[in-house]
Amino acid sequence: MVVRQEKRAGAGAGEPPAFVAAVATMRAARLRPEIHCEHMPAPQRIAPYAAALSADVDVDGEELGTGRIILLHDPAGNDAWEGEFRCVAYARAEIDVELITDPMLAAVGWSWLTDALAAHGAAYVAASGTVTRVATESFGSMADDEGSAQVELRASWTPVLPDDVAEGSDLDVSAHVEAWGELLCTAVGLPPVPEGVAVISSRRGQRGPV
Repeated sequence: MVVRQEKRAGAGAGEPPAFVAAVATMRAARLRPEIHCEHMPAPQRIAPYAAALSADVDVDGEELGTGRIILLHDPAGNDAWEGEFRCVAYARAEIDVELITDPMLAAVGWSWLTDALAAHGAAYVAASGTVTRVATESFGSMADDEGSAQVELRASWTPVLPDDVAEGSDLDVSAHVEAWGELLCTAVGLPPVPEGVAVISSRRGQRGPV
């Protein structure tokens, strides 16, 4: 998986070593075979350095969800981030129309992210985000079309070194990318990968369990 790196106009010609190291771990993230992941242009005005991935969740030829994750880096630090790095993620998934009125849907949707981060040991601070439910109903000549519903999650958090990693070590964000991948799969209703099943890179650059 190749990650494209973008620099804001006026930034230095070379990427900081800390950012280069973090992007390398971003590329090393292991995702399920249902997730088709590729690089995408990263925003150039949010931070001096950024790298981004987009993904679709495809099951039996049907796209059930989509998302993206962006790694931002400001060597000078950012008070709002409480650090020098920031993960920004988006996920959208089709859900049953009946679920759109569930008052717990938003809270459950947010827990998909926090549970995934915890499960992958992805340490973080300063998390924030929104969960939006969207319902579509057709009328007129399209009245026979079935209604549809989606849930959308937008979130950001600051990845930090786990407690068992020495201060000053390079930041490894692979667990954060893998948690984002799990969020996408949970949102579309895929069951978890069974315990003891490893996930490795496939020869085509996608990710799959063995």
